[in-house]
Amino acid sequence: MTQRPLPRNRSASASRSPGTSRVVSPTNRPSWPQRLFYSISFKRRLWLTFVLLITVSLASVGTIAYLIAASEIQRTALQASRDTVNQSAQIVSERMKNIGTAVRALMFSDAFQDMMLDVQRGDRNGYYKWLSLLQPAFSQVKFNDAMIHSMLIATPIGDFYPTSNVRSAGVSFYESDLYAEFKTQGRGFWTSGHADPFFKDGERVVSLVAEGVLDVSDHMRTLDVFVVVNVRESDLVDLFMDSLSQGDKAYAFLDSSGGLVASATIDDAAYDFMNEPSFAERLTPAPSGDFFFRQDGDDYLVNFSRLPVKEEWMIVGVQSKAKLLAKLSGIKRATIAVVAGFVLLSLMIANRLTYVLLRPLFQLQRVMKRVEENDLDVRYESPYMDEVTQVGFRFNRMLEEIAQLIDDVKSREREKRRAEFKALTAQMDPHFFYNTLHTIHCKSVLGENEDVSEMILALSHMFQLSLSGGRERITLREELEHVGNYVAIQQKSYERLFRCRIEADPEALNCLVPKIMLQPLVENSILHGFSDRGEGGDVRVAAELGADSLLLTVEDNGSGFDPARVRERMTNPPEGKHGYALRNIAQRLQLFYGEDGAAFMLEHNESGGARITLRLPREEGGGREDAGENRAHVRD
Repeated sequence: MTQRPLPRNRSASASRSPGTSRVVSPTNRPSWPQRLFYSISFKRRLWLTFVLLITVSLASVGTIAYLIAASEIQRTALQASRDTVNQSAQIVSERMKNIGTAVRALMFSDAFQDMMLDVQRGDRNGYYKWLSLLQPAFSQVKFNDAMIHSMLIATPIGDFYPTSNVRSAGVSFYESDLYAEFKTQGRGFWTSGHADPFFKDGERVVSLVAEGVLDVSDHMRTLDVFVVVNVRESDLVDLFMDSLSQGDKAYAFLDSSGGLVASATIDDAAYDFMNEPSFAERLTPAPSGDFFFRQDGDDYLVNFSRLPVKEEWMIVGVQSKAKLLAKLSGIKRATIAVVAGFVLLSLMIANRLTYVLLRPLFQLQRVMKRVEENDLDVRYESPYMDEVTQVGFRFNRMLEEIAQLIDDVKSREREKRRAEFKALTAQMDPHFFYNTLHTIHCKSVLGENEDVSEMILALSHMFQLSLSGGRERITLREELEHVGNYVAIQQKSYERLFRCRIEADPEALNCLVPKIMLQPLVENSILHGFSDRGEGGDVRVAAELGADSLLLTVEDNGSGFDPARVRERMTNPPEGKHGYALRNIAQRLQLFYGEDGAAFMLEHNESGGARITLRLPREEGGGREDAGENRAHVRD
């Protein structure tokens, strides 16, 4: 004999027996709010559900209405503030543009151009003449824009300015910060607010610095001449503040770094955060924009607009979000009052409503209590046609079918016993018994006493295992011994016809299986698969253990069969005993394990013969002390 054990499945575990109780994990237990909710009556749960539903619905509607109103007010305020700031930025930008235009007109005046010729020649003799001739031009520029406080034309031959302003002696433009800034930028620019260094009154001004040009021969020449126009800082602030009418907002005139262009424009100390770097970082390079800024736990709506004439400057508006939404406080109070009123109303009507809705259920409950007292003649009656009534009518139908179900159960038990009896008698076919005795007789006459002894012993073991003390299930080890005894007898009767290989996982030998399942399958292979040959047959019986199942396979290299036809014969059996063994096994599997507990599969194998596979639930019940003595083996 040769041994060929199958691979051992180390991950396999014993399946739970049908009688084992289910263990509930602590993580699956309901929480204490759930236990509290489940402990109260259904009527109270329904009542509580009504109250909660009405409360949540009203609160949701009120909250949504409040949020919509808040969003609309916020959007409207944001748009109004954006429009106001943009309008102010346009006004300031136009005014600054007009000042720039006036400066260009000054530089192209005859007096300025003639003065530039002396500058070009370096002639200082005409200084007082040009100082006098430029006064009308200065007056015209100041007349065109009343915000202009003073002007200064700095040239290498002397400074020119309106005589109405008192010049600060010893303060040269070419030594000032404005000149250094011009050399850095290389072009004209506007300055932020500062004290006027060139005139004695020291007025805080915003200055425009431009380079003077000489218009000769169709081209411009620069001669290190500069025109400085000083605009009163207070007048510039008043210009854009006059168009900003909202009293609950603060406005500022800032540059890109967040610094003030004109001082005293933040009229509320609460908005000092506009000077912080984190605030300046939110002022994007876009021409205009808006965002929310959070400071000290409060939110502020910020919008800004850059001046088209000088994009580094912008007008910024800031408004507290709390003040913006202050108008909604009345809506909030009204919403709370309405929700509270409807909750009180729901408390008054919910109790009566739950009683009306649950009346059919209470009636069904009374009927069920009478059934618990073994009164099976009671019936549910109700004038309603709701879902509870439909359940009651189905309960009536269930009562009517209980007797029939009891009869069906009894009938199934009788059929089960009859099927088991037929299975036991079918496995010990009288023809097999007679043929075995005839073979024993012939061999005894021929003096083959050793074969006779083996056949008698095998036949005795078959009887013993077939009876198995009245047990319905035996271990796989015993089932394979039964198959081995049967094969031993058949090999003595049909010498050289076939050989049988039995391969089993050692751990599978202790699993419980319905008795006499495999021997009829082996018999089917011998009698039908090898009916047209005299030798060379090969039967393989295999048992493989899975994680929760046991696979039993019987296959041969015989003439095979048509699986579809065999299944049809099993479903609609013809007269006689043909196909009875397979049908009997399938029925017994269904009796033992139900519709889906086991599988019975018919198919062809690689050699064209038949392969029958049984998949059973894994259930161990035998000992392991002799597992090593029952490893896979081959019978020849």
